[in-house]
Amino acid sequence: MSRIKRGTTASKRRKKVIKAAKGFKWRRKSNYRAAKEALIKAGKYAYRDRRNKKRVMRRLWILRLNNAVREYGLKYSTFIKTLKDQKIDLDRKVLSQMAVENPGIFKKLVEEIKK
Repeated sequence: MSRIKRGTTASKRRKKVIKAAKGFKWRRKSNYRAAKEALIKAGKYAYRDRRNKKRVMRRLWILRLNNAVREYGLKYSTFIKTLKDQKIDLDRKVLSQMAVENPGIFKKLVEEIKK
């Protein structure tokens, strides 16, 4: 019987892990054991931060809106309250984009709300 060489599957798996760890610092980019651990942690951080990003963006939109609305003598909270009372369904993302990119249209909206 001829000799069977083994280890191709294991080496492929290790190569895949090392390739995924490309760009990591120090031993974590070249050592299989360290790379495997680093990838697990990187995956956890990525999962967590995909959720954190949504919070951060919402805070940014609110901050932008507050600054934009205060130029016209309103507070953010009163602005949002009057929007809801008048049944204007625009979310914070759209409103903040409007305030940054189209200040003229945003000014018209604020004046309409003030009435």
